Amino acid sequence: YMELYGLTQEHFAKLSVKAHQNGAFNPHAQYQEAVTLEQVLQSGDVSYPLTRMMCSPIGDGAAAAVLTTKSAVAKYTTKPVWVAASVVGSGKITNDPEDTLTRRLAPKAYETAGIGPEDIDVIEVHDATSPAEIIDLIELDICTGEEAPKWIDEGTLEVEGKKPSNPSGGLVTKGHPVGATGCAQIYEIVKQLRGESGKRQVKDPKIGMTHNGGGIIGIDASSMTLHVFKK
Repeated sequence: YMELYGLTQEHFAKLSVKAHQNGAFNPHAQYQEAVTLEQVLQSGDVSYPLTRMMCSPIGDGAAAAVLTTKSAVAKYTTKPVWVAASVVGSGKITNDPEDTLTRRLAPKAYETAGIGPEDIDVIEVHDATSPAEIIDLIELDICTGEEAPKWIDEGTLEVEGKKPSNPSGGLVTKGHPVGATGCAQIYEIVKQLRGESGKRQVKDPKIGMTHNGGGIIGIDASSMTLHVFKK
């Protein structure tokens, strides 16, 4: 992706800075302090271009989602959030970045929800490392590879930007309790659609999305689940 689209280590560091800024406003985040670009770049090499602050921590945690029927929802809330799409898939052995599980599942999610990628107002993606955030958005067809560096530089993915990504702070800052990660993403999107996210609240979102995967087969994910939610 760096060779194809001109993404740099500094671009990935900027995504980490954004994550920590969002996490600073998230009472459930594992890290709740804003950091500078220099701090991220100097936080210790893991494997170039990754530094420590670009990598998600592993921790304990729990999350839950309550599902009910349309006919019963009024018993539980006056702010229902509707599941517009829920798709799951398994990966395959591949070394082709144009044929990943995220790329294969995304059109199914959009078709099921009756929307296009341009309609997503807020999204939580599986950023086990900071570069994964922009890679995921490219593979979901939300951002083109050619636009990716500009989107990062101009703040498009920030809470106040045109396409907010990982307002929770993402896995890099919120933490990655593995089994709870997917439901934690859903929790964040539900709070965003209800307008209950405080200082990290996205402006009037109508449609949200979650992207959560795990395991590796070649360069593909072993499994992936995408959800689309509507206000």
